[in-house]
Amino acid sequence: MSHVVTITTEVRDAEAVRAACRRLQLPEPQQGVFRLFSGEAAGLAVQLPGWRYPAVFQLDSGQALYDNFQERWGEQVQLDRFLQMYAVERAKLEARRHGHTVAEQALADGSIKLTVTVGG
Repeated sequence: MSHVVTITTEVRDAEAVRAACRRLQLPEPQQGVFRLFSGEAAGLAVQLPGWRYPAVFQLDSGQALYDNFQERWGEQVQLDRFLQMYAVERAKLEARRHGHTVAEQALADGSIKLTVTVGG
């Protein structure tokens, strides 16, 4: 039986953040306090390609803090791409934790189809 699932992404899993960074060949995420243009943000920081300031994820709330100044300091597409990979990696990790297998397929529109087979 097939099910279509839409995921609203909250970033809460450090392992999935690291996996998404590896997949996108980004630097290893760093935990700490980071400077944004008008202040500081504490959490797990990811340096996105072409971004002046990191995107900082507060894993306890799922919130993303960043300042790309309406794309003058970083293209939104880079954050969107990271969030897509995070969601894919998080779903795969969770499925595997429950003993399921996962097949991944990139679609022509840029989306990614995951097929989870229950029970391996």
